[in-house]
Amino acid sequence: MAVVIVGLGNPGGEYAGTRHNAGRMAVELVAKQEGFDEFKLKKTAQALVTSGDIDGVPTVLVLPETFVNLSGKSIIALVRSKKAAEKLVVLRDDLDLPLGAIKMTFGRGSGGHKGVESIARALKTKDFVQIKIGISPATPKGKLRKPSGEEKVVKHVIGKFSPKEEPILKKVLKNAAEAACLFAANGIEDAMQFANTK
Repeated sequence: MAVVIVGLGNPGGEYAGTRHNAGRMAVELVAKQEGFDEFKLKKTAQALVTSGDIDGVPTVLVLPETFVNLSGKSIIALVRSKKAAEKLVVLRDDLDLPLGAIKMTFGRGSGGHKGVESIARALKTKDFVQIKIGISPATPKGKLRKPSGEEKVVKHVIGKFSPKEEPILKKVLKNAAEAACLFAANGIEDAMQFANTK
C-alpha cells in the first residue's frame, strides 16, 4: 500500500507563496528533492498528483486543486479505506505554532484547521499523520503572537511570507519535507522523533 503525502493549500497563482500554502510548498519540495515526475491533474481526485518511491517505498504526492476547506473531496478519491488512511500524511499550516516550528501528530483532531476537518470527515477517521508547519509570528523570546479576530486571521493566513521570513520558511519547509520522507521510508517513530525535536 502506497504512502500518500498531501500538501494543503489553495490552488492558483494568487495564492502561491501564501502562509496557507505552507503544506503545499513542502510537498512540492519533496517532489523536487526525491526526483519525482511533474505533477499531473487527476480529474477524479481534483488534484495534481505524481508518484514514485522514497527509499524503495511506493509514494504518491498530492496537491489538492480544491480550496483548502474542501480538501477531503480530493483525498477520498485516493485514500479508500481506514487502513489506507494510516499511510496518509497531511502537511498543513498551523496558527498555533510559531514560524520555524513543525509538529507531527497521529490520530489527533484538526485544531480548527478546516482542511483537516474536511479530510477527517471524508475518510470518517482521524487516524492519519499531520505535519503542522507554524505560520504565526513570535516575539524575539519565542512567545507566540497569534493574530486574533477572524479578519486579522484570514488576512494573515492568505498573506504572503515577508522577505525577512523567507530564510526561516526555507528551513522549516526542508524539515517538514524531511519528516514526510522519513515517515515514508522508516515509519512513524523515526519521523516523529525527527519532527518533534526540531
